[in-house]
Amino acid sequence: MDALKTITEGMIKEGRPAFNVGDTVRVSVRIKEGERERIQAFEGTVIAKKHGGIAETFTVRRTAYGVGIERVFPINSPFVEKVEVVRRGRVRRAKLFYLRQRTGKAAKVKEQLR
Repeated sequence: MDALKTITEGMIKEGRPAFNVGDTVRVSVRIKEGERERIQAFEGTVIAKKHGGIAETFTVRRTAYGVGIERVFPINSPFVEKVEVVRRGRVRRAKLFYLRQRTGKAAKVKEQLR
């Protein structure tokens, strides 16, 4: 049991930012195209966080050209280069799946004042 605990502790990334559901984040993802690698940014609203520990994931949603795009990112993935919090959101739900049915200004999340 101790060996499993040390393996999972070694795989968890250090220094990741604290963000919650409702925040707008910019995720820098490493993409391989053939033999080349590049970093692509994906910016959107965090609509869900799942699991915990080493298997923790978060779902980011954004609208591009009128089409909703959602991507699920494992927090501890080596392909996730960094996560920047662009703005904090004020929400009262743990999951924001209701944003899928909303368009335009109705799909906005209010900003949290700190």
